[in-house]
Amino acid sequence: MRFVAFATDYDETLADHGRVVPSTEQALERLRASGRKLLLVTGRDLDDLMEVFPRLDLFDAVVAENGALLYLPARKQEQRLAEQPPPEFARALGRQGVPITTGRVIVATRVPHETTVLEEIRREGLELQVIFNKGAVMVLPSGVNKGTGLRHGLKELRLSPHNAVAVGDAENDHVFLTEAELGAAVANALPTLRERADLVLRSPAHRGVEELIAQILDDDLRAAAARTTRRNLLLGEGEKGQPVTVRPASGPLLFAGPPGSGKSSAAKGFVERLIDARYQCCILDPEGDWTGFERIVQIGEPRRAPTVEEIASALSLPWEQIVVNLVAVRHDDRPRFFSALLPRIQELRAATGRPHWLIVDEAHHFAPTHAPPAKDALPVDLSGVGAITAWPRELPRPLLERLEMVVGVGAGANEVIADFCAARGLSLPASSNREMRTGEALVWRADDPKPAWLRLSPTRAAHERHLRKYAESELPPDRSFVFRGPDDKLKLCAHNLKLFEELALGVDDATWLHHLRRGDYSRWFREELKDEELASEAQQVEKEAALEPAESRKRILAAIDRRYAPPERT
Repeated sequence: MRFVAFATDYDETLADHGRVVPSTEQALERLRASGRKLLLVTGRDLDDLMEVFPRLDLFDAVVAENGALLYLPARKQEQRLAEQPPPEFARALGRQGVPITTGRVIVATRVPHETTVLEEIRREGLELQVIFNKGAVMVLPSGVNKGTGLRHGLKELRLSPHNAVAVGDAENDHVFLTEAELGAAVANALPTLRERADLVLRSPAHRGVEELIAQILDDDLRAAAARTTRRNLLLGEGEKGQPVTVRPASGPLLFAGPPGSGKSSAAKGFVERLIDARYQCCILDPEGDWTGFERIVQIGEPRRAPTVEEIASALSLPWEQIVVNLVAVRHDDRPRFFSALLPRIQELRAATGRPHWLIVDEAHHFAPTHAPPAKDALPVDLSGVGAITAWPRELPRPLLERLEMVVGVGAGANEVIADFCAARGLSLPASSNREMRTGEALVWRADDPKPAWLRLSPTRAAHERHLRKYAESELPPDRSFVFRGPDDKLKLCAHNLKLFEELALGVDDATWLHHLRRGDYSRWFREELKDEELASEAQQVEKEAALEPAESRKRILAAIDRRYAPPERT
């Protein structure tokens, strides 16, 4: 469920001439029964609202006074969201013959008294603003509006604006509708509001609200949301410089490319833009490559595996961005972990619409081709899922068949698209003659006849391999290098590069040469440290059979020093 929060204006939207009719109350009750949360957001003061509409119990939160007051009906609890203007301000207006009403915070009058109100604000030097609403003139502290009120109400309910739909009709509803993921205008709304709304309803006032509720219950607003591009996320630029975007609830999508292609940088750039837009992300990180990513909370440690309950608890807060460090989870156990986590993610999404995106790095660890539990666990709805892997063929066919987009990154982009088509049994589209470079990609979409070229929008921070992690932090046993020797008599375990260097200097020549000639060093650098450049340098040394043990040692250790710059050996 994506739209779990419904927020509505009162006058000329929910209410018909100030009153809510029985059919509208029944529609609200149906919406509550679906598990969604309801918010009433109005310019009226609370006492007046309670008098004209006694069924505030239908709502989980009420934002009154145009965003200045939050009321929770279940607890009968009020919370002022702004400071009240000084009492002298209202008294001064009264002395000048301005008819006013006051609430907990708001001071209100009507046109044509706005000029007097503005003059008094200037005279007293107050930081107040005037908001109009179809003839009403509302005075509030600067920065307070129905949009800020909606944000407070959703936060109280632990919901995100990205899971809210808002509906209104008047001038003071512009920010309110913009704050929600989807803004709807009833048919009687002002022309300027209809122009800016994501959805314009066919019916006016309460009948329009009933129409909107019916659409929510029918398809969770999928059809309406598909028609708006306001929230789309930038992926890059096409051939003519046009923006190439991704819908915020699209997916699943795949970033793929061989080591060194830039697929991780492309994925991280996309996640940066998700976080900038305040979409909640849960990133599964089996290699510790996201540890230094900005604005995240890390669950799990290199030597302690996270639990599903820890992850679910962290995701209960809509403003938290989560990286799940799975370095301590054994490779063979990762599909089972994924199978256990996915149902909890689905439960959270059903209740809150979050996390908005689940990013699965090294996706073949969690859903490999031959992993029945992982395949069986795939939910019906895979929107908001992003996967990262080297080759599409490493993923199970059921997942490949449901991909909405494949992003082949860098020099191997054509090969990625070909690999995907082969794994899916699709006809190979015409290949691009363009020589692909770093920072470029080919994008295949399910509804496009051939891949499109684009220049990827860069990540703010250059992709790093977290060199200090490999140099000094402790890798799990199944990823460590073990010097065993030709007779398998040793078991010297290097949990990081620093220890590898120390052991390499101390083992006998026969042990060193045994692993050198088997290509074990380059294999460890490539497969476990994910360092293709270091692996290539080591591979060159391994191929030179005539090298003395001391010389081959010296060259491989020098390559490590150049890239990782550990403290000097004594």
